[in-house]
Amino acid sequence: MTDLLLYITWNPSIEVFSLGPFSIRWYSLCWLIGLALAYIMVKWLYKHQKIADEKFDPLFLYCFIGILAGARLGHCIFYEPGHFLTSWQGFIEMLLPIDIKADGSWEITGYQGLASHGGTLGIILALLLYVKHMKVPMWQVLDNIGIATGITACCIRLGNLMNSEIVGKITDESLPWAFYFVQHDGPQNVVLRHPGQLYEAIAYALLFLLMVVLYKKWPQKVGTGFYFGLCLAYIFTFRFFVEYFKEVQESFEQGMLFDMGQLLSLPFIAIGVWYVVKGLHFQNDK
Repeated sequence: MTDLLLYITWNPSIEVFSLGPFSIRWYSLCWLIGLALAYIMVKWLYKHQKIADEKFDPLFLYCFIGILAGARLGHCIFYEPGHFLTSWQGFIEMLLPIDIKADGSWEITGYQGLASHGGTLGIILALLLYVKHMKVPMWQVLDNIGIATGITACCIRLGNLMNSEIVGKITDESLPWAFYFVQHDGPQNVVLRHPGQLYEAIAYALLFLLMVVLYKKWPQKVGTGFYFGLCLAYIFTFRFFVEYFKEVQESFEQGMLFDMGQLLSLPFIAIGVWYVVKGLHFQNDK
């Protein structure tokens, strides 16, 4: 038997701390940190672009509700429609962060199941409502959110890592950074996997750094759709290819040429590339 010399045993607690029935989970904390960092970044962008503070103040609430509602509905509709859309129990669990037991009792579990594609649609719709209400130029808002999105996406995937969910496919000891997800595969046998969540987190952190560099070089491109398009094209192109290193999330995806995550990524990639090209063309006319 080959000795496993290089791998990472991953078995963190899903909770940061608990006080009686109240607990804070790493996943929730990562979400909040990601949103807070994006909040700080967009506030700086608004100030740099001399947009009035009162125009910025409602933005966080629109984004928070849009992301959460979109991500939850996206998961329920795209990945588990058989459970959430076929009974009143499932419908209630889709809307409320609870688990209803067979005997009618229930417990608060948080929203277990959020989809990034749904979250993207949700925040776009929320931003359109924000733009209409606050009378701010639409493409300026979308570009600013695009610049900040990478840091939030990074934190969300780190939350998935702390939850030992959305794990990668099985690999072997030749991959020195392979992870053994104890909570996912159990303590009986060592199973080595690609850390797909970490791949995405690193990629999205690099996207954020790229956006900051590009904004410092081309601040005049805010309002053209360039940064919005680059955000979509980058994230969902990477998402398409990283799926080859991740386990499918639902059984119905087994045997599919492209899994659900890849299929849902294609229209976002196309839209993103369109607006990148459009933004570059606009710059050339300046």
